[in-house]
Amino acid sequence: MHTRTTSWLRHRLGRAVALSYALALLVPGPGLWLRRPHPLPPAHLTLHTAPLLLSLVLFSAGLQVPIRALGALAQRPKALLAGLVLHLAIPLAVVPFVALLLRCTPDIDGGSGLLTAMILVVAMPVAAGATVWTDQGGGDQPTMVGLVLASTLLSPLTTPVLLAVFSPLVSGGYAATLADAGRLARGGFALTAVVLPCAAGLLGALLLPARQRGHLISSVAPAAMAGSLVLTYLNASGALRSVLTRPRPLLYAAALGVAALVCLLSYLLGRVAARALRLEAGTASSLTLACGMNNSSASAVLITASLPDKPHLLLPVLAYGLLQKTAANRIVTRLRPAHAAAGA
Repeated sequence: MHTRTTSWLRHRLGRAVALSYALALLVPGPGLWLRRPHPLPPAHLTLHTAPLLLSLVLFSAGLQVPIRALGALAQRPKALLAGLVLHLAIPLAVVPFVALLLRCTPDIDGGSGLLTAMILVVAMPVAAGATVWTDQGGGDQPTMVGLVLASTLLSPLTTPVLLAVFSPLVSGGYAATLADAGRLARGGFALTAVVLPCAAGLLGALLLPARQRGHLISSVAPAAMAGSLVLTYLNASGALRSVLTRPRPLLYAAALGVAALVCLLSYLLGRVAARALRLEAGTASSLTLACGMNNSSASAVLITASLPDKPHLLLPVLAYGLLQKTAANRIVTRLRPAHAAAGA
């Protein structure tokens, strides 16, 4: 059902993402221009490129959902419910622990900036890209698809709640920043850039005949993958523009360290929970991935909207996005069911 273009992009996605980061570092100008709102005629309309690209990616993800596979979840909802609860509960253990460690650093605000960035990452729904890793690892695809959809559709409720719970952990103006981000997540941002595009794609997958759906996917999927790369470049341009002009090695090291710690703990707790629930290998792999893979693109767009004057806070978000994919590769390799490994 995928076109040759989609297949070509998917097999070279890692190198394409690396190229996006390199372009953001060396040629950030177009990305910085795209990050700005652009008035459209009539005068009261404004184009925001990042939310538009995010909407395209989520619409494509919803359109490619295997609807028939979701029917199996009604017969065995245990893994879906467990994954959803863990995806929401694990940040409640990870974030306070990281906040405690950051308060031991010499940073005058106790690392509140880095912590705010990580809070905005872990409060996001499960990344749509987790379905790709689940497919590569022979995991429980219906459960993963259900987790992506459920966490995405519930995000206008769950994201503001998590941000409000974590706001006492940050100091200075960052608590107000989380409050502003919570209002955005509760209102227009989550609805127009996250929920509605995903729901529209899901509705298309449900209602369109197979042939028409296939034609639409063949057009939308390559555009969505290209849009994802442009979104990566756009977000990285805001974060990396100061790397060459104002090198801050301590900040970069701290951003990488905090992102790595949050990513590692999220995956680790997810893996422990999967073993405690005694899930089969494929389902355990999917649940573990859901605990560690958050929609970092959505959090980057939200940071751009709520913290336009602090683009350096995108650094830990970008680092998390790379690390969660690296960790996902290890997880699907180690937890791949025996029959999937034999057929690979």
